[in-house]
Amino acid sequence: MLGEGIVQGLVETARNFFGSYFEKDRLTTVQYPEQRLPLPEASRVFPFLLYDGSDPEAGLRCVACQICEKECPPRCIHIDKSKDKKPDFVGKPQFYPAVFNIDVSVCMSCQICVEVCPFDAIRMDKVFELSTDDRFGGLLYTKQELSRPNEYYQKIHPVEAAETDERRVKEAAEAKARAVAAQAAAKAKAAAAAATPAAPAAGSSGNVATAPAKPAETKGTPP
Repeated sequence: MLGEGIVQGLVETARNFFGSYFEKDRLTTVQYPEQRLPLPEASRVFPFLLYDGSDPEAGLRCVACQICEKECPPRCIHIDKSKDKKPDFVGKPQFYPAVFNIDVSVCMSCQICVEVCPFDAIRMDKVFELSTDDRFGGLLYTKQELSRPNEYYQKIHPVEAAETDERRVKEAAEAKARAVAAQAAAKAKAAAAAATPAAPAAGSSGNVATAPAKPAETKGTPP
């Protein structure tokens, strides 16, 4: 029949239109910002820095390796390495960023910085309401503004955070086991060295054989 395809399309459009008023699955309009739809876990906007504990400076995971700065396509990350070191989560002394800035005005949310970070120090946030009238200063985020606790990460990315925490706990346990084994080996070596008798020095009394002394020669003519 001529025009059957057009009729079918109109019927489908009408079904979707009227169904959007009655079917819950089709009620996609919300009264934003009073009502907000939950964002999926895989959603990402801009990066943030992770820290453990309650102190952002002492617990910051970043060691200022600058890999993310080098791999960032738009070059929106700037890092200055510290002069001193602080212990990381396994007790190893590490550098930390004295300066860590991200210019979110040029960030492309590609997540490459997250993928190349070997210390689980940087992750992608879900916050998208970042409008400001300050084009430069308002969109240049410092280390203090980027720092978020691990509890925040567990809240917005629960599955990913659980995998990361499990791996870090395993690494910390392995590092502790290696430290205990090294300490035990050092103690055993010291005990073995203390139990071994020292060799006698040359010329000292002991079992060292000595040659008999020759009789002294007398001067003069025989009688």
